[in-house]
Amino acid sequence: MVTLLLIIIYLAFIGLGLPDALLGSAWPIMKHDIGATTEMAGYISLIVSFCTVISSLFASRLLHRYGTGKVTLLSLLSTTIALLGFSISEDFIFLILLAIPLGLGAGSVDAALSNYVALHFKAKHMSWLHCFWGIGAFTGPIVMSFGLNHDNNWRVGYVTVGLLLLTIAGILLASLSLWKIFEKRGIEEGRSDEKKLISNREALRIPGVKMSMIAMLCYNGSETAIGLWMASFLIVNKGVYPGTAAALSSLFYIGIILGRMISGFLSTNVSSKHLIRYGAIIGCFGLLILVWPVPYWIAAGALFIIGLGGAPIYPSIVHSTPERFGKKASPSVIGLEMASAYTGSTLIPLVMGIIASQFGMSMVPIILLILFSIMLVSSEMVNVVYRRKVG
Repeated sequence: MVTLLLIIIYLAFIGLGLPDALLGSAWPIMKHDIGATTEMAGYISLIVSFCTVISSLFASRLLHRYGTGKVTLLSLLSTTIALLGFSISEDFIFLILLAIPLGLGAGSVDAALSNYVALHFKAKHMSWLHCFWGIGAFTGPIVMSFGLNHDNNWRVGYVTVGLLLLTIAGILLASLSLWKIFEKRGIEEGRSDEKKLISNREALRIPGVKMSMIAMLCYNGSETAIGLWMASFLIVNKGVYPGTAAALSSLFYIGIILGRMISGFLSTNVSSKHLIRYGAIIGCFGLLILVWPVPYWIAAGALFIIGLGGAPIYPSIVHSTPERFGKKASPSVIGLEMASAYTGSTLIPLVMGIIASQFGMSMVPIILLILFSIMLVSSEMVNVVYRRKVG
């Protein structure tokens, strides 16, 4: 029964990843149909990310009252409604409104499932859980490219993904009783530890926490920005057909999938700091390739390299938090790290879109390279603080 529940959790995380790169893949064609401009995709992404932050902040209350299974089910249904609404939208304002349930659903399911796995399963499953998110994020652009290659019909892409999520929601509905295997014990553990938790304000005073938050902000913002703008970069700078660009942009998520699958195995023998360090270096190498005027097929390979390098960063930062900052402080520190990550995914794609609209899409890989470099430096500064602490 536990194995079956774990499979369902992985399936739900595929559902979480499915919508993430849809907008970026569809926007080059979609914007013309609804009378929008290039940078308006950043506004939609802003609303989605802001609502993700809000729902994450309230996730603990929802989990306490309804349980992980029901919260996950309601979150996926909220996302499904939003995507099906996207498919019939004729106006940019309608997309802005639909971005609200899309973001609210994403934040709740991410927080619920990550917390559940952290409480009840081994650490390697955290990497593999985010690997399955990558499968969903990879599948989304592929589905969208099918629609774009058939009369530029981006609406078919949204309908298809919406129906896939509805199917996953149906499986969750049928399996609600399975979540009770651990849920009561998890609630009891949460209540017993409540008085021991360090507040967010106290956690911010711990040396290295702010640097860790900056690293999360830069990575998550970069990941979201790549999903949103890379298809447009390939079209404008490499002359790639929109349907092909949507498919090629999915190579980034293939790299994430493979990287997180591999890092899950490596995590038993390789420390988190090394996974983060070498991953960031590999990501910077891929971005350096994109900065140069290379052919589109080399640029596509660079996207795979960036995804492969960045894959272990997010789960490794979260997994190393108890060791770096102490188990007592880790719940609050992880909360701050995730809040910072969502802030990055909120602001960075928007700022990048504004800069790209003013100075050209060639600025996209340059900005990403700067962000990856800041992330690497921030992570190394956390390592320095930790060495002083244990030394």
